[in-house]
Amino acid sequence: MAEDVIMVDGDMIQITINPPTVVPTLIPPVPLVANGFTTISDKKVCIEGDELPPSLKSPLQYMSPPYVIPGMGKLSVTLKPANKTSVSTDMDKKMLLKGSTFDAKFEVQVPAQQPTPTGPVPDATPSYSGTCQFISMNTLSKAE
Repeated sequence: MAEDVIMVDGDMIQITINPPTVVPTLIPPVPLVANGFTTISDKKVCIEGDELPPSLKSPLQYMSPPYVIPGMGKLSVTLKPANKTSVSTDMDKKMLLKGSTFDAKFEVQVPAQQPTPTGPVPDATPSYSGTCQFISMNTLSKAE
């Protein structure tokens, strides 16, 4: 089954924040960076902690209508049991599996703003939710 595919270095994560909010950095899928010692077809396997690539760990710009001045926020993801192996291997961490979709949360750090004649009005929403899925480029790495 496709859900049993082990994620390896260079596979992708697609994160979608629920509309109408847009995080431009998340529009294309982002490659995963594996830190596991185990390899499959000469590629390191992804382990717990690799689900959020380094490029997505810093604050990201977002836009949310009607606010026309972008804000900044921090992204987090929450894996489901279907997204990791049942046993730990590398460094006592579980390997990541394609599995099912899982949850994303975008927490606002600097609110987007809407200019008005009396001064800017900040976005009052503290966080936005979304979904994630892994995209495997690898057809050989089936979990046992």
